[in-house]
Amino acid sequence: MNLDNKRIAFYGKGGIGKSTIAANVSAALSKAGKKVLHIGCDPKSDSTRILMKRRIPTVLKTLKEKGEQLNQADILFAGVYGVTCVEAGGPEPGVGCAGMGISAVIETLEKLDVFTMDWDLIVYDVLGDVVCGGFSIPMRRQCVDAVYIVTSSEFMSLYAANNILKGIAHYETPAQKLFGGFIHNRWMSQTDKEVVDQFIQMTDSRLIASIEQNQAIKLAEYQRNTMIEADPQASLSQVIETLGKDLFWEVPACDSRPLDDDAMEALFDFVSARNQEIS
Repeated sequence: MNLDNKRIAFYGKGGIGKSTIAANVSAALSKAGKKVLHIGCDPKSDSTRILMKRRIPTVLKTLKEKGEQLNQADILFAGVYGVTCVEAGGPEPGVGCAGMGISAVIETLEKLDVFTMDWDLIVYDVLGDVVCGGFSIPMRRQCVDAVYIVTSSEFMSLYAANNILKGIAHYETPAQKLFGGFIHNRWMSQTDKEVVDQFIQMTDSRLIASIEQNQAIKLAEYQRNTMIEADPQASLSQVIETLGKDLFWEVPACDSRPLDDDAMEALFDFVSARNQEIS
């Protein structure tokens, strides 16, 4: 692999907006003149869908159809602002392992020398609900420099975020930290902020960006658009562009401390007590 580029991954619970943020960051940096490879590793294919305005053929499906005849043009597609998109794909619901798609896409891109091309940035969009080893492949195979976790203040989102931290801890070393920080998405109240701030404090980690709940980004996604395209002057678009620049230029990996079960229960006791105070 070409180690001269920046390689980042977005992880998070399904439905929390991870893919939307990943796609918007890729679009923002490509718009700024960076050569971006965006790798969709979420079975929903939602990040490449809004970058391409359509669903693109997946690596798994194309491999099955073409086998050894597969080439770069079969799986690499030019999206908005010139972002190059590739989608891993996954099995039919209830059949097989979705992690196979991630493994297949990395092996295929290596075989086709895609990683040695002149990219400024490689972005992985990876589902974080499932804790099987397949979803840790970008970390396990040292394909990323930093992992950013998208979370909200909801129980299941924080639970998934903590599990992802545990996965990161398995594959980083003292010489190579992998965790970049948290992105708090879809906050609606001061309580939401306090809950995520408490979680960040307990895990000795850091907050990279805080993105408010916004109907505009939902509407843009339904219309297969990024916010950067739909309303480039919107304050949310400015937040995303700033986030992209920060991730590309300034944010090194940091330490983190995943919580054990007792600590997670203490966190939720804090949330419960805070909500009772407000009500």
